[in-house]
Amino acid sequence: MNQLICKRFVVSGKVQGVFFRASTRQQALQLSIRGHAKNLPNGSVEVLALGIHTAVEALEQWLWQGPPTARVTEVQIVEMVTHTGHDGFEIL
Repeated sequence: MNQLICKRFVVSGKVQGVFFRASTRQQALQLSIRGHAKNLPNGSVEVLALGIHTAVEALEQWLWQGPPTARVTEVQIVEMVTHTGHDGFEIL
């Protein structure tokens, strides 16, 4: 499946202050995924990923681990039908 998909993930656990957003950006760029990663007020991280199906699925699997200092307890997934106009992958 090489169609473009866009998913929003909310990653919970010890994911702020552990380079989670920067590491996510690095993974996303390696997978040619556009979107963003941003801290949320409740301590979780939102990741918006737009790319081919297999690449977004690979990023989803990576989000369950994150960088070595992170401790992911949950990844909520919301599949989206429309995508944003991101040109690259931003840390917000």
